[in-house]
Amino acid sequence: MSAYVIARIEVANSEDYQIYASQTVAMAEKAGGKFLVKGGNQTQLEGNSPERHVIVKFDNHQAAIDWYNSEEYGKILPIALSSSVRDIVVVDGME
Repeated sequence: MSAYVIARIEVANSEDYQIYASQTVAMAEKAGGKFLVKGGNQTQLEGNSPERHVIVKFDNHQAAIDWYNSEEYGKILPIALSSSVRDIVVVDGME
């Protein structure tokens, strides 16, 4: 069953965050992930929402967690943590 990494992000330092963001697609693809949403235009319909959303599809829940916990991703994670405030979850899909 597919799983999705879903991130809601408020960027605090766009220059530093761009260093992080410019590397994530290649890393996720290497781990079998595919970015479905990465920022982009959004329309707020309800609630309060951060400025940026990201959705990455993986083959399964464990693959998503393994990518997040990988040594390679761990090298750039401190950049994201110091330049943004994020909520990130892994959610199983329905397929």
